[in-house]
Amino acid sequence: MSFGKQLASRLSASCAHVAVHKFPDGESLVRVLPVLDSHPIVVRSLHDPNSKVLEILFAADALRRAGAKRLTLVAPYLPYMRQDTVFRHGEPVSQHVFARLLASWFDRVLTIEAHLHRTHRLSDIMPGRSLSTVKEIAAWIRRHADDCFVVGPDSESGPRVRAIAKHAGVPYIVGQKKRLGDRRVRIALPALPQRGRAVLVDDIASSGATLAEATHALRKRGIGRIEAVVVHALFAADAIKRIERAGATRVLSCDTIAHPTNAISLAPVVAAALNRGRG
Repeated sequence: MSFGKQLASRLSASCAHVAVHKFPDGESLVRVLPVLDSHPIVVRSLHDPNSKVLEILFAADALRRAGAKRLTLVAPYLPYMRQDTVFRHGEPVSQHVFARLLASWFDRVLTIEAHLHRTHRLSDIMPGRSLSTVKEIAAWIRRHADDCFVVGPDSESGPRVRAIAKHAGVPYIVGQKKRLGDRRVRIALPALPQRGRAVLVDDIASSGATLAEATHALRKRGIGRIEAVVVHALFAADAIKRIERAGATRVLSCDTIAHPTNAISLAPVVAAALNRGRG
């Protein structure tokens, strides 16, 4: 079931598809059904964003013209959050451009685990909120891996991993990562809290390099069972095989992006946030 349908079911709301027609020249035409609610919710995960973003803006315009008074965007994966400063002369601050674009059409944006660094909260750049997956991943660990320790591959993952371990009642460690290129990293791990089983946790997996290297480092320390859990499954074509070749027993993900590894549903998290927003 799609994320939108799951969400509609949780909210006891109707669910309608936005029709998108592609012309031979690559342009898109969007059509929406008559608006039955003054506050419709547009649901679209924005991985591979460049064509999808225009389509959600066209949908927003169509919904406003059809009578919508307020619009909420639910984007389980929200792109362009990492470029939050000018790293090299001549670059844009993509995060700010994208935030202004969404804020000009939507009254509120909800996403899950936005990849924020120097920006502390999503509400600092647009009217919206980034929702946490800590309790959901911890619940999965309690149900399926309560004999494990949790591993964060780098310092960025540290706060999330500490919170997950605390909720799950298991030990944790956080590694140190040095990036050597787009698809190459080196990870150093501290002393392990126990033997046996490890659960690697990260927010985004694209090339699979980080998870593969962390898995390899754990194997070298004698860990026999290693599972990798990611929030956003952006996996490149060979990423899963790369992680499995390094020694991972299983790779699984949350359902912010539809993928065969999806194992943790986050529609309940978004539905609860939407219900709180109604009050």
